[in-house]
Amino acid sequence: MNLRLHALFQDSKWQQTLDWSPFFERVDIHRLYQTGSGGPSAALIRFHPGGRVPLHRHIGYEHIVVLEGEQTDESGPAAKGAVIINAPGTSHSVSSQSGCIVLAIYNNPVRFLEEAGARQPSIPASPMK
Repeated sequence: MNLRLHALFQDSKWQQTLDWSPFFERVDIHRLYQTGSGGPSAALIRFHPGGRVPLHRHIGYEHIVVLEGEQTDESGPAAKGAVIINAPGTSHSVSSQSGCIVLAIYNNPVRFLEEAGARQPSIPASPMK
């Protein structure tokens, strides 16, 4: 599969062309690729206003590029154009007051440390057992 998305920072209309799946309450995901239950993966994650991804631990590196809007975690806010790299062993939860879209690239799945409610996500995030 080859995928090309153009003008990600200039025009948000591209997001309407994608198939989004529910991830958490007020958060959707569009998986770009995944290589199995424990390997690399990438996804676009769309936070609607007030959306939140619960506390999770990074098993491998996580690379985030904020494409639109602003997200916040325990390290503070990150707005459009920000690049965030979370190292293995780090933990955080992420929310967006006004909504945002991020590109998330994982070299290993994450493990959730906090109850996610009725819906448990799958790769790139695997619930903690």
